[in-house]
Amino acid sequence: MVCHRRAGKTVGCVADLVLDAKHTKKQDARFAYVAPQFNQAKDVAWLYVKRLTADIPGVQLNESELRADFANGARVRLYGADNPDRLRGLYLDGVILDEFADMRPSVWGEVIRPMLMDRKGWAAFIGTPKGRNSFYQIYDRARNDSDWFALLLRASESGLISPDEIGAARKELTPEQFEQELECSFEAAILGAYWGKELAQLERDGRICDVPYEPSLPCHTSWDLGIGDSTAIWFWQVAGNEVRVIDHYENHGQGLAHYASVLAAKGYRYGDDWVPHDAKVKELGTGRTRVETLISLNRTPRMVPGHKIMDGINAVRLTLPNMWFDKYKCADGLEALRQYQSEYDEKARTFKDNPKHDWTSHSADSARYLCMAYREIKAPPPPKPDKMPVNPMTMADLESFYERKNRTLD
Repeated sequence: MVCHRRAGKTVGCVADLVLDAKHTKKQDARFAYVAPQFNQAKDVAWLYVKRLTADIPGVQLNESELRADFANGARVRLYGADNPDRLRGLYLDGVILDEFADMRPSVWGEVIRPMLMDRKGWAAFIGTPKGRNSFYQIYDRARNDSDWFALLLRASESGLISPDEIGAARKELTPEQFEQELECSFEAAILGAYWGKELAQLERDGRICDVPYEPSLPCHTSWDLGIGDSTAIWFWQVAGNEVRVIDHYENHGQGLAHYASVLAAKGYRYGDDWVPHDAKVKELGTGRTRVETLISLNRTPRMVPGHKIMDGINAVRLTLPNMWFDKYKCADGLEALRQYQSEYDEKARTFKDNPKHDWTSHSADSARYLCMAYREIKAPPPPKPDKMPVNPMTMADLESFYERKNRTLD
């Protein structure tokens, strides 16, 4: 369901979860609401869950886990897609994915979809567009598949917002904001996206395609390192002035040994592993730096040149015209680059100078390191002189020379 702002999609879908949990005949049924971040789930949906279950006998609420347990054994629980590992190993009879356009695409395919299989559960994707990303692909599939229900609800057609309010919003919002938020346009530019235009141009130029691994070239990697947070890695080769990005990998809550084993399993002939400067900081638990740990794992870490974030963002913008991306292996990473955007200041009604920190940040930071490393690799060495420079002699130098010579002869 692609619906304009304030259409009531969240409260309607939460009501569906509560009704299904109340009337289900399944034993120990499980229903979930998933927002892009856990704190969003709490702020947006938990109040609705409490209101809608207030008059249902036997419902017990758990505030700390954002969970409603029903007398028949069913349960409704809220989650955040920023930590999908909390969902692994569970089963679901129904799930709402709210603002799916803001989620990492793999959350659906790798985590949630398998949870529905044995229970024959249902899933609902709701939100407003953010370009032609994974939410668009789901909607495009749904409107052409009789097994799916698809709805596109524009503010100008729904009748849920008065014409006066729509007119006021049109005056206050930018054309892109109005088309995206109220008219549900997938074509409107993602607000504040740093590299949207450049990536769209790569798509038009056919540079997002099948990019094969070239065994004769070393495969470099760039890492955005995290432990409790995500770690994202790009795999790339340099051929002349081309940067061929052949692979991408991201995971959450894993140690460096995990990533080293993933890289080894891919079988590439590796060059350097480019890491940020904070990799030199010693960890309190081990007393070693992550650089030392990578070396012990037979990796070859190199430090990315120090730079300001905005300089790195500009480096990506300048390097993208020389880049090729594998369409399939880099799909999740490319989606992160498309959606990476500056933070919006609601009070000042302008974009801030710093990027928004969300699921896109890790792959975007790793791409920033990639482009800074590419500059280092491509930097020309200082020119070597053809012969030793000769300092020209002045007349005074010449007279002094002959004076010393004559004294020696005397």
